[in-house]
Amino acid sequence: MSDSIKHECGIALIRLRKPIEYYVEKYGTPMYGVNKLYLLMQKQHNRGQDGAGVASIKIDAGPGMEYINRFRSVKTRAIDSIFGKIGKEFKKLKEEQPEKVLDTNWVWENLPFLGDVYLGHLRYGTHGINSVDNCHPMVRENNWRSRSLAVAGNFNMTNVDEQFQKLIELGQHPKQKSDTITVLEKIGHFLDEENQMLFESYKDDYSNKEITLLIEDNLSLQRVLKRACKDFDGGYAMAGLTGYGASFVVRDPNGIRPAYYYMDDEVVVIASEKPAIKTAFDIEYSEIREITPGHALIVDKAGNADLKEIMPQLEKKSCSFERIYFSRGNDPEIYEERKNMGRRLCPQILEAIDYDLKNTVFSYIPNTAESSWLGMMKGIEDYLRAYRKQAILNQELNEEQLDEILQFKPRAEKLVIKDVKLRTFITDNDSRDDLVTHVYDTTYEVVKKGIDTLVVLDDSIVRGTTLEKSIIRMLDKLEPKKIIIVSCAPQIRYPDCYGIDMSRVKEFVAFRAMLALLKDRGLYYKVDEVYDKIQAAQGTSAIMETNYVKELFDLFTHDEISTKVSEIVKAPEVNAEVQVIYQRIEDLHLACPNHSGDWYFTGNYPTPGGTRVVNRAFMNFVENKAVRAY
Repeated sequence: MSDSIKHECGIALIRLRKPIEYYVEKYGTPMYGVNKLYLLMQKQHNRGQDGAGVASIKIDAGPGMEYINRFRSVKTRAIDSIFGKIGKEFKKLKEEQPEKVLDTNWVWENLPFLGDVYLGHLRYGTHGINSVDNCHPMVRENNWRSRSLAVAGNFNMTNVDEQFQKLIELGQHPKQKSDTITVLEKIGHFLDEENQMLFESYKDDYSNKEITLLIEDNLSLQRVLKRACKDFDGGYAMAGLTGYGASFVVRDPNGIRPAYYYMDDEVVVIASEKPAIKTAFDIEYSEIREITPGHALIVDKAGNADLKEIMPQLEKKSCSFERIYFSRGNDPEIYEERKNMGRRLCPQILEAIDYDLKNTVFSYIPNTAESSWLGMMKGIEDYLRAYRKQAILNQELNEEQLDEILQFKPRAEKLVIKDVKLRTFITDNDSRDDLVTHVYDTTYEVVKKGIDTLVVLDDSIVRGTTLEKSIIRMLDKLEPKKIIIVSCAPQIRYPDCYGIDMSRVKEFVAFRAMLALLKDRGLYYKVDEVYDKIQAAQGTSAIMETNYVKELFDLFTHDEISTKVSEIVKAPEVNAEVQVIYQRIEDLHLACPNHSGDWYFTGNYPTPGGTRVVNRAFMNFVENKAVRAY
């Protein structure tokens, strides 16, 4: 993606189902679980460049022994920093007590992070300061293990204000007004109530010491999660560890955020992406399952795992941006979907180049667009094959022409190369823009000046800034006749509120194009009309039922918006003709039919809170407030 945007985080959870001696005997190390957690996190590093954190639980740790451990980091190589620290602890133990490290139980008791349950989190911050305090897992500790809780998640809640107020009504004094703390305290509150309920039922017949073990064996995490999550509005995959060793991952009812699991007699594993599980445990893709939306995979203290309904499953609206860009493309399904996205763009591309393949160069903006580019080239080849077949059947060509068309191949070149991420330490605009121009570099002397058309495929076009300030200017120096930028994603018109840092509508180039069209046609008063409707809807159910911003986009066609975007991203000094082509929403649905979450493009939000967010975001735009809408 040429326009860098932040997005949802990644989670990894491992529950070892055998005693630690088993892994030492079979795999030769007590660090088996730690090593697998490291692999799961590294294979999801695309999901978190702002920090990382890990937590572990020692089940049935003796009194006086630390049973919950946590490490977090916001260093540039946060994962390596965390696991380097854990590795140093193990190395130190071996150096100081070489005769004891052969005693597996002694190592388990004395190596801080070594445990039975592990939770990892990769942070891609969408809000707040990038500090270690904002890194998951968040921990709520108590001397009763069954009341202790560590939570990490891939989520954003749209109704934080309401959830915060509920905590106050419950008698709490939350230390922060954030969705992370709210989720932790909400689950923690009902975990406390579950503990208290069980304590009351046992107190007349058992000692407190006996009750502790009875609670750990009988506590219902399903009931806790049902009560805690019933009024959450957002997209989420939340993972938690309790101090006594039970764990869970709960997924929102629409399945907006991804979560997958694998289990055998040795481990239960949960991650945000399937390839991470596949690689770390060397298993077949068919063995990896998706956590059902509205359900939680709950692993009890004994290691028994089961899917439990937390909320009724709603219409599945899994995030389509996962398929377009965010998730790694080595998932076989995503790889095929991305190729299909590229292939489905071919009719628009062929029309834009007037079917002149001889004078067209096809390229892509590295590197995640490469799979879609392969699909696009396959689509071009399919067109050529059909063209050749028809020409032969019609006997339109002489021998020389026939030979030429049979030997012809589309011209594919790697034109755009990301050179370095330059820091904009220069503050004046002209100098900074000149630096940004050089973020990308290009391959020279492969373009016929004044003759060739360049077709460059990108994952998506969000703000259009990198196109205008860097890519198009750079490509224009090659002196092509025309530059066509192709987006695998449809026009991003509306904000996200479920995990991606896209909350201010005025930043979207498609939104700016719509505003420009309103001005061009003397319709800008429509902005005030929509604003007034949203104002009138405040405090009513309509604010969460109707996306009023759609009325503005409905005034224009897909092609009209695309044409205006083409004008916006073409700087005055660019000589080549510029055209922007977007994926059509119906083609996106055909390319990835099982991931129909398309609210960024259509404005059809899967939760009421999402609809409220888009209306609030529009109000912020009109009122010139540079704040998040949720």
